[in-house]
Amino acid sequence: SAAISPVVLRGWASRFRQKREMHDSISIVSSRRAFEGRVFDVRVDEIRYGQEAPHRIDVIELGHTVAVLAVDDSQRVALVRQYRHAAGAYVWEIPAGHVDRGEGILDAAVRELREETGYSAGRIEPLLTVYTTPGVCDETQHIFFATDLRAGEQALDQDERIDVKLVSPDDAWRLVTGQVSDAKTALALLWLKAQGGQMRSESGRS
Repeated sequence: SAAISPVVLRGWASRFRQKREMHDSISIVSSRRAFEGRVFDVRVDEIRYGQEAPHRIDVIELGHTVAVLAVDDSQRVALVRQYRHAAGAYVWEIPAGHVDRGEGILDAAVRELREETGYSAGRIEPLLTVYTTPGVCDETQHIFFATDLRAGEQALDQDERIDVKLVSPDDAWRLVTGQVSDAKTALALLWLKAQGGQMRSESGRS
């Protein structure tokens, strides 16, 4: 393998020290709970950088969530469509939901896939973990890839109305990008596209 020059190593070390110093210089002056809701809470922090005056940061506490890119033996993607009141629209997306208290992340992914679509997966593996909106929210979303799907019955919550559709990757991309896109779903489909060019570039966004 190619050797890494000492200059490059010193550059990496310097950048690491700068990031660490910046992190260490941040202090939380105060913190209080401003709102407790059914789905999320809101926390108000006063933070200080070094010796500067403190300033307020509002944080939405959502915690860990999961999302599942599920693909059947015919290479069709499982999408769900539901009304998202905050967006004021019906949105096509991959199955997703919260990790319940005391629940494992993988267990939550398996559960959400089954509850929202009725499908169980013979194989499910992690793809990546992302911060969805780190500027205001602590949500950490774990995205999984599921295959070897077996059909079953949905197990929806009382307030859920979810339609399920199996579509080709190309059709999934058109459905998702035909409106303001759901970020996790667009990211998952772009990952799928990179796995061998399964999706043709039929949209100006690809």
